[in-house]
Amino acid sequence: MTDQSSDPKDETQPHDVEAYWAATHGGDAAPTPASAAPPASYSPAPEPRTAWTTPSWAAPQQTPERWFEGGAHTPVQPVGRQSRSGAGAGSVIAAALIAAALASGGTVAALNATGALDRGTAPTSSSTAGGPTATSVNQPVTLNESSAIIDVAAKAGPSVVRIFEQGVDPNSIDQSQQTQGIGSGIIFDANGWILTNRHVVSGANSLTVELKDGTRYPGTIYGVDTLTDLAIVKVDATDLPAATTGDSDGLKVGQLVVAIGSPLGTFSNSVTSGIVSAVGRSIQTDGGSLRNLIQTDAAINPGNSGGPLLDSTGAVVGINTAIEKDANGIGFAIPVNIARPIMRQAIAGQQLKRPYIGIHYQQIDAQVAKDSKLPVKEGAWVQADPNSNDPAVVADGPAAKGGVKEGDIVTKINDVTIDTLHPLDMVLSQFAPGDTVTLTVLRDGATKTVDVTLGVRPPGLG
Repeated sequence: MTDQSSDPKDETQPHDVEAYWAATHGGDAAPTPASAAPPASYSPAPEPRTAWTTPSWAAPQQTPERWFEGGAHTPVQPVGRQSRSGAGAGSVIAAALIAAALASGGTVAALNATGALDRGTAPTSSSTAGGPTATSVNQPVTLNESSAIIDVAAKAGPSVVRIFEQGVDPNSIDQSQQTQGIGSGIIFDANGWILTNRHVVSGANSLTVELKDGTRYPGTIYGVDTLTDLAIVKVDATDLPAATTGDSDGLKVGQLVVAIGSPLGTFSNSVTSGIVSAVGRSIQTDGGSLRNLIQTDAAINPGNSGGPLLDSTGAVVGINTAIEKDANGIGFAIPVNIARPIMRQAIAGQQLKRPYIGIHYQQIDAQVAKDSKLPVKEGAWVQADPNSNDPAVVADGPAAKGGVKEGDIVTKINDVTIDTLHPLDMVLSQFAPGDTVTLTVLRDGATKTVDVTLGVRPPGLG
């Protein structure tokens, strides 16, 4: 369909040039091509500017008597602003700046006397071309955290490995069905020693360990932990980039932590950050109960299992183990201090063993003490397990041989006080079978000490 012209003067429609010229020039014929001018465009004649278009800054104006708020209060550091031009403005501004300088001198003297000026000052952003100078908000925590995370990733990243396993799922009913899985691990010794989760390698017929640079080694399971969800994997290699081991006992709630691993088995060496949300957590997993865990909101996903949780110095403080499926930002890691004894045993070529004391107990807190009318508000109360027929003190066990009795309240192991942050089982986990420890117990209102030589924890003990 072709647009048809109607009114020759209507510029919104196509039209015949000669008809348009005749209609707009009193019937005169259009000029010949030799004398024709370029087609006219619509340009209305310029009109004089109205009063409102005249810029206010072009005319001199009277500067107000006070161009800063409050005569008695002068800012210590005035914010940069565009200067105004006008008759008498220079002298007023100069006088105001002199007054501000004198006032700030007194303020500086007062701040110097209190020592406030000894602290670092807030950074200010440089002014952009043609724009005013703006004072930025001081955010040292954000900047420091960002820098720390970058440093942690650079320092610990090469020590994080990806573990490919092929075998049988230990939780599967059909044990003939082969499965493949991917998890993470951390090199803790340069001679090929790797710490990971037990559930990452359980049931594996073969293991392959991949370094950050893509190098792969066949791996073997050196041993699994009988206490927690930990395992040791060995590869035949030397001079590997080993991570630094930290101290998980010093963790504080709110402290910055960084997780590195291979979420979903695909995104190797992914770095996430968060804080320590809580310590001393207990959870129930498919593989059993886990206690004394670190809770963090650093993103942890399937495939992160076995990877490290690191502090701001890049030291390993935990091994990422589990997540809460029905929530976001709730992950758990096993404290590295619990893993440290089996790491030492592996390097020494020893079988992985956990200490065993042979008692059942209830952790005392303020409510337990109130309900049971106990004389103390913390400690480990030796009593039978209400969910089983097991006695409070196992016959012929290490505690029984050392003289521990039902009803005793263990308040210390050596010099470590037993409380909610240092429960008895976590403190004991840092010893080895055969070690002799001194228990401080409260019995019938009297404080006593007993020496107990720790045994070997039986496999499968809850």
